[in-house]
Amino acid sequence: MERGTKPARQEDRGVQDEVELLRREERRRRNKYLLVSVLTLAVFLLIWELCSDVLRLLPAYSLPSPLASVKAFITKFYDRSPDRGYIWQHALASLQVVVIGAGLGIAVGIPLGILMGWYKKFDLFFKSIFDVIRPIPPIAWIPIMVVLLGIGVKAKAAVIFLASVVPCVINAYSGIKQVNPVHLWVAQIFGATDRQMLRTIAIPSAMPMIFTGIRVALNAAWMALVAAELLASTQGLGYMIQLSRTFGRPDIIIAGMLAIGLLSLLFNVLVSLLEKKFVKGGM
Repeated sequence: MERGTKPARQEDRGVQDEVELLRREERRRRNKYLLVSVLTLAVFLLIWELCSDVLRLLPAYSLPSPLASVKAFITKFYDRSPDRGYIWQHALASLQVVVIGAGLGIAVGIPLGILMGWYKKFDLFFKSIFDVIRPIPPIAWIPIMVVLLGIGVKAKAAVIFLASVVPCVINAYSGIKQVNPVHLWVAQIFGATDRQMLRTIAIPSAMPMIFTGIRVALNAAWMALVAAELLASTQGLGYMIQLSRTFGRPDIIIAGMLAIGLLSLLFNVLVSLLEKKFVKGGM
């Protein structure tokens, strides 16, 4: 027994060494990516600072420096001018609309895309309707939603719903259609039903595409929200940006843009954590 166990132990050690090597390589790759990202951001801020404060290529009322923009971002937490609201109040108002609209878009779009990709009857029934709605820009829905629902949360949530449901349907549909037919064929041989193949093979295989659709939907939701708040709103980050433009405060405009970027980054981090939990090799 001892002679037989030695090669097995050596093989186990070789596998462990290989796994450890792969982990170290992955850590180096992540550290390198983080370093490049930080350097890129630093170079961008340096060029911005040189153009605004050092070389003064553009006047301060046109392009404030990064330091002035960050100062305005911090100041807006306790200063209500010029829009009579704090930045966290506008952020919460925008966040509420995004959560409602994008949440509904994701909840409706993903199951609809899966059903369209798996069942031909669903595809035949919804495809013509979806093909009409898909090319319409979300901004084009704003006037009709304002007429129907006013300028409150409902109208903006409806616009965001239409902006986010489209990428969810497209990516879920594409993910189901790209399932390896060999896997389905093997499952059929072992007697799996249609629903079992959908639940155990098709949906897990489509998960990477589904999470990609969620990311695209969230980005589209923020773009649609800002457009809706710029045109018809009484609160929110887009409303704050619009009033700051009217009052000639580009520093607060950039502060609003920074708030949108940070909130969007937070959503992306949450989606990445969910993807790591549900998808093997998630980002």
